Amino acid sequence: MVSSASSQILSSSPSRDQVVPSRKKVKLPPWLEVAKPRLIPLLLATTLGGMALSEGWPLPSPRLACTLGGGALAAAAAGALNCLWEQDLDGRMQRTSSRALPSGRLSPSSVFAGAISCTLAAAALLVSGVNCLAAGLSLLGLCSYVLLYTAFLKPRTSQNIVIGGVAGAIPPLVGAAAATGHIGLSSWWLFALVMVWTPAHFWALAILLKDDYQSVGIPMLPVVKGSVFTAKAIYRYGWATILLSWLGVFALPEGGLLYGVLLLPFNVRLFQMVRRLAIDPEDLIRAKGLFRWSILYMFGICFLLVISRFSLADQFHHQAIYLLSNLTNLPIKI
Repeated sequence: MVSSASSQILSSSPSRDQVVPSRKKVKLPPWLEVAKPRLIPLLLATTLGGMALSEGWPLPSPRLACTLGGGALAAAAAGALNCLWEQDLDGRMQRTSSRALPSGRLSPSSVFAGAISCTLAAAALLVSGVNCLAAGLSLLGLCSYVLLYTAFLKPRTSQNIVIGGVAGAIPPLVGAAAATGHIGLSSWWLFALVMVWTPAHFWALAILLKDDYQSVGIPMLPVVKGSVFTAKAIYRYGWATILLSWLGVFALPEGGLLYGVLLLPFNVRLFQMVRRLAIDPEDLIRAKGLFRWSILYMFGICFLLVISRFSLADQFHHQAIYLLSNLTNLPIKI
């Protein structure tokens, strides 16, 4: 009876193939697939966050369009070069063997030519429509992703995403450079927040894809240390993300208190999800839930940064300071 009950429980548990995020439902054209368009919106959101943290907000519409357009082209080029570099690995993994390059739907030479074209177009758009600093930072982000993370760190160390996360953290600096022509302390705060957020976000996915990475010898943390160790690391980085996110109250030029109030439910939910995974690291449903929420979390941070620059947010900030000053009889300034 006991063995029968146990077998029923095991049979009712979802398999890894059922839980892993699937790309099979949405078929993209080959050229769009290698550009990895699903990654681009979050990169552009953090670019907007970097802009919102600067005194140059809001940007003129032409400069804003050139910044986001150039950033999207640079990200597409990075995605194509990543696919080109990893085509052999993709061909050896069942989950990725049907991608455009390993399946032969695109040739390596055409993908390389497309990536170079996107890179040149991004550079031209950013230099002509924004400034050289923003263009240089975008190209730095591209090189960091392809050379530092994909080519050097990913196949060599389980801490690849901790260091390689710098590529995904550069867009806030691009946004700040586009807004003011220089990089301020506030944009470095968002850079640091994305760096700290990235390991917890990515390792949740790595738990789901552990078998795939293990099959091709990629030393992701769950492969090298196991899911239990990884969940504990996710918990620590989740806490660091929560603590660091509150500094946005001070990083914003105005409207910081509204940001802090609206941030509370985001951080409560993030804490709940990293804690649940730490309690049961082998639960793939919890890992998938954390991965998805972490994406929404970073979108939410950037959204809060933008709305905190509205005039109503600034009024809320000053009225809250006034009330606190009267309640405490102390001069309060933020």
